[in-house]
Amino acid sequence: MSLALSCLVAVAVLCSAAGAAQVVRVPSPVRSAAPDRAMLSGRSAPRRRLMVTSRSRAGKHRRTAVDAEIPQLLDLLAAGSSAGLAAPLALRRAADGLTGPLADEVRATVRAVDLGARWRDELEALADRLDLPDLRRTVSALTRTESLGASLARATTELAASVRQARRAATMERARTAPVKMLFPLVFLVLPAFLLLTVVPVLLTTVRSIG
Repeated sequence: MSLALSCLVAVAVLCSAAGAAQVVRVPSPVRSAAPDRAMLSGRSAPRRRLMVTSRSRAGKHRRTAVDAEIPQLLDLLAAGSSAGLAAPLALRRAADGLTGPLADEVRATVRAVDLGARWRDELEALADRLDLPDLRRTVSALTRTESLGASLARATTELAASVRQARRAATMERARTAPVKMLFPLVFLVLPAFLLLTVVPVLLTTVRSIG
């Protein structure tokens, strides 16, 4: 009888110990850290997308500003070459006359040449970095006149006139297509609002007077 009672007490002690172990058990930190990392990555993903979008917009605005300064760069190169300056020195003086982001790019190229880089390689790197067609034509004119000994003033003057003419034609083309692009909002947005504000009150007043 005492042996059976001892066995029952031992079984009860073991069961209570097992239950306490289940209650005290702490979840693994590895398992709890995984949802936290997923939550953090989910929260930071929109922020990263916003940063990438803002950077791409800033880069686009910078390239647009550089492209707008190319005709002025060509005029400065033509003026420097007409004054008797060689192509590298004319480019250096042109960088001093510019004020926008193109001035920073040209000054960086000039500094690299001063440190020992090849002038033609730096110009080609500048054209590849900005990837603007008119700037590539400018770099081609600079390298061609240096290698062939042609007149830089004449080449840059003709290129400046060509660039301005092409941009004037592009502006005229955009002006011609503007009325077609304005047709949709005019018909589906402006015209219904105009009818709602002008014709409908008149019709309501007429119907009320008749009634």
